Amino acid sequence: MNKKAAAIIGWGHTRFTKHADATVESLMVEAIDEALTHAGVEPREVDQAFVGHFNAGFSAQDFTASLVLQASDDMRFIPVTRVENACATGSAALYAGLDAVDSGRSRTVLVVGVEKMSDVSGAEAGAILGRASYVAQEGSIPSFAHVFAEIANSYVRKFGDVSEALAQIAEKNHRNGLLNPLAHLHRKLTLEECLQVSESNPTVAGPLKRSDCSPISDGAAAIVLRAGDDLGGVARAICVRARSQVNDYLPMSRRDMWRLQGCERAWNNALEQARLTLRDLHLVESHDCFTIAELMQYEAMGLVPPGHGKKALAEGWTQRDGLLPVNVSGGLKSKGHPIGATGVSMHVMAAKQLAGEAGEAQLGNANLAGVFNMGGTGVANYASVLERIV
Repeated sequence: MNKKAAAIIGWGHTRFTKHADATVESLMVEAIDEALTHAGVEPREVDQAFVGHFNAGFSAQDFTASLVLQASDDMRFIPVTRVENACATGSAALYAGLDAVDSGRSRTVLVVGVEKMSDVSGAEAGAILGRASYVAQEGSIPSFAHVFAEIANSYVRKFGDVSEALAQIAEKNHRNGLLNPLAHLHRKLTLEECLQVSESNPTVAGPLKRSDCSPISDGAAAIVLRAGDDLGGVARAICVRARSQVNDYLPMSRRDMWRLQGCERAWNNALEQARLTLRDLHLVESHDCFTIAELMQYEAMGLVPPGHGKKALAEGWTQRDGLLPVNVSGGLKSKGHPIGATGVSMHVMAAKQLAGEAGEAQLGNANLAGVFNMGGTGVANYASVLERIV
């Protein structure tokens, strides 16, 4: 590891839910205050900040970068930049912060991701998310759930029915979410409930039922980064041992949608950079915006060959006590998916495990973690490998 490379030294995280009385500003301030306190960093020590906020119409307030300064007058006049990359917006902001530290331009950097999605109706939210697809060709598809239903149909045509596997992912992640007090959905779902179409679990689109879809959520998460050669006195330091961003074509028509090739490339790059194999990792936080996405990511990360994702579930490999626990936080499916906050949150959840600060959700012997955050239909792909160094 580069001795100056950035390390995560603290974090903050609001509950992900529908916050009726909160605003983008109040959510940001809550997460920032907690992160600075957790890191033992005074606001005046922050050299630069990055904000992940998708918005695209969710909130009336746009141009949200300088809302960071609402947390403390001592941060007035620092440079703050807002970053956006669809559902990978949070990781895009984090990577910008890592670049700022790794380049030597900043020593202490604050990253915050935020989204307030519940101010619009469900139909409006679906339309906003739908614009993260290729509107010129895919704009007539009613919602992003329908977009992923098309992806699921492509996978099923190639490999056969996976309804039980999707139900197993939903059941697993809801069960994991019960151990995470910050998760949006604290509800146990049985495998049978996830398999059956019912009044409480209606079909949303194609093979996807409500139990296959992450919820509309509000929330914020924040991370404090510090240069790796300036870690004296910190309580914890989680280095980003490797990271890779890969962007693929926006139109689905230019890709084989039964696989996530950008995800494959990002994982391969990150593991090669880290000089590790997937088997070296003790957990993964993966982007389960829909259950089909998690299933396909098993294959893209190399856990199983293409078309064999259901084998990992049938043999319990991705359970808490399995070969490679996936989404022990509850994942987006249970924890929630406030777009701009998601990537930051995923890195926080992985870092918590490595620091031994995950409470009831804590795994034993967690020293290396992977994070995969995806924007759009596998278009923006961010894969990180985290390791505790302090």
